Amino acid sequence: MEDVFLPIMIVGMLFIGLPWVIMHYITKWKQAGTITGEDEKLLDELHYLARQLEERLQTVERIIAADNPDFRPARNAEPDQYDFSRSN
Repeated sequence: MEDVFLPIMIVGMLFIGLPWVIMHYITKWKQAGTITGEDEKLLDELHYLARQLEERLQTVERIIAADNPDFRPARNAEPDQYDFSRSN
């Protein structure tokens, strides 16, 4: 009985179990490849926060430049030409 049962189990695992596991994880990888609405909202919030911090840094640099005429900012003080006011 064991001589017949073991080969049947091995063949079943090779032709049914292995393809099922492979297809299952391929489906999971395809679903995980997209960005969720929650992730997009988080990215928008982080982008907004980064823009606020950049504006604050520019303000601090202007204040320091007004107090110290020899001060030079490490980067260009002109604002970006890109429009970051994108909404979803």
